[in-house]
Amino acid sequence: MFRAFVALLLVTAFPALSMAETNHVVSQSDLQQQLVTASQLRAQNIQKVEQFLSTDAAAQAMQSAHVNAQQVKNAVPSLSDQELAQLASRANTAQSAFAAGSLGTRDIAIVVLGIVVIILIIVVSH
Repeated sequence: MFRAFVALLLVTAFPALSMAETNHVVSQSDLQQQLVTASQLRAQNIQKVEQFLSTDAAAQAMQSAHVNAQQVKNAVPSLSDQELAQLASRANTAQSAFAAGSLGTRDIAIVVLGIVVIILIIVVSH
């Protein structure tokens, strides 16, 4: 009788355990999709920052500050995803404000130099 009870308990417990475990497992296709999405977002952020650093205003600001623009652009891909996202957001905001006339050439130069300094500090500290 005791053996039958233990057997019944095990039979009912193990399917429940295996079902509980499968609820927490992420499928391989979900993981792959998350990796693809993260990779695409990273590529977009790199492109946004590089485009911002390639504008005439950015080139002039870096030249006047005696900063090697190519060195800064080469450093962009070495930033973390979070750092890229923050800089891409700032670059987007600055470009939008500049296009709308909210920022003048001097203001955009200050923003550019701020982003350049952030990039260089991050790269040096890694």
